[in-house]
Amino acid sequence: MSCVLLTDSVDATRAVGAAVAGLARSGDLLLLAGEMGAGKTAFAQGFGSALGVTDTITSPTFVLARDYDDGRLPLHHLDVYRLERMHEVFDIGLPEVLDDGGVTLIEWGDAIMPSLPADFLEVRLTFGGPDDERTITIRSVGSSWSARNGALGRALAAWTAPVRGAAEC
Repeated sequence: MSCVLLTDSVDATRAVGAAVAGLARSGDLLLLAGEMGAGKTAFAQGFGSALGVTDTITSPTFVLARDYDDGRLPLHHLDVYRLERMHEVFDIGLPEVLDDGGVTLIEWGDAIMPSLPADFLEVRLTFGGPDDERTITIRSVGSSWSARNGALGRALAAWTAPVRGAAEC
């Protein structure tokens, strides 16, 4: 499944993250992709807030990873923008993070896609127009998220964009 959403503010992007978090399960992986400033961290903030994370969620660009354990599921928020080589994924302990039963959000995750399991939700954010407009394309890969496509479409219906030729969310 792939669907296209439109948001017109940072708060709306956070709300999309919160809607997706309502469907999150232990072991889920989400790849957040998009250029600098496209809203990846805003999405992560909404996602974490909906999980019940009370700490302020900030971009882990300079620390590479932040963990939040006070929500209904542990949340691992990684940023791989600064990694220079694929093997550095193992240096930051990514395999262990993915196996600990939490939910993992990886900013710039498309850069390390070959080293990740083939079961994830890709969230691609792009600047969609003036002001804070964003286009968010959500694509489920693998069986886990694909099994939730119907629920995901219903949760995201408020932001679904009418795009010619695109599948309904």
